[in-house]
Amino acid sequence: MSALLLYFDDEQAAAERLAAAAGLRAAAIERHRFPDDELRLRLPLVAGEALADTLVLYRGLERPNEKLVELLLVAGEARRLGARRLLLVAPYLAYMRQDIAFHPGEVVSQRVVGQFLAERFDGVITVDPHLHRIAALSEAIPRGAAVSLSGAPLLAGLLARQLADPLLVGPDAESRQWIEAAAAVHGFDYGVCSKIRHGDRQVDIALPEVAVRGRAVVLLDDVASSGHTLARAAALLLAAGAASVDVAVTHALFAAGALEVIRAAGVRHVWSSDCIAHPSNAVSVAPLLAGALAQLGVGAG
Repeated sequence: MSALLLYFDDEQAAAERLAAAAGLRAAAIERHRFPDDELRLRLPLVAGEALADTLVLYRGLERPNEKLVELLLVAGEARRLGARRLLLVAPYLAYMRQDIAFHPGEVVSQRVVGQFLAERFDGVITVDPHLHRIAALSEAIPRGAAVSLSGAPLLAGLLARQLADPLLVGPDAESRQWIEAAAAVHGFDYGVCSKIRHGDRQVDIALPEVAVRGRAVVLLDDVASSGHTLARAAALLLAAGAASVDVAVTHALFAAGALEVIRAAGVRHVWSSDCIAHPSNAVSVAPLLAGALAQLGVGAG
């Protein structure tokens, strides 16, 4: 069965790393933007040639709104042109945070986007999706293969090379799953902070009951966005006597000014995976993604 990896030009480097790791041919989707902001997309199809049986679409879904329209258009045309199997590799998967309605009428985006993907793709592969109240990605994407990988072991390997006996700390309870996965690889000591709410807008952080004085501490989490939680935790750790505080995250989402907030709190190094392209990228998830594709019968892995 023939397979082809498709990508957009803004993710060419990451897509080609995956193609090389998986032993797949790769080609770009042509994209043109009209003055009214509508998109014209063109699949890399040569006249007289058939489309590959299996298409692997590489599209990270950070800043996702327009990209979801791209998925809608590409998947629809690929099916019309005869693609038998469509797989989406989305290293960052958006709209997974909101899994319940907190107020009447509030859209549960996880359910809606998960169903959208299930209806268009035969499989979705992602890394460290931000799941709160469900145990498996398949609960959000109810049909086809729903593969959730973890970048925590890759980051743990990086930390083992960079630091002698680091202490891993999660900035909040939700980070426990990533902290435990990373700590298990090399037997690192770890702890998890807790958030204490005093109201709707005021949140304090309590450090875990582990000795931090004199330790090289790494704050590890799945995603960094505004940077405020990491900055607050870093400041507390340094005040408690940590020798240094570094940050390692799977997804370097980093909103405007986030790195400055983190640096101002005394953080020394910031490391991330290349799920989202960023200057802090220090480990590649391409081999991890290629292995998942191989498990689905695509590429060499």
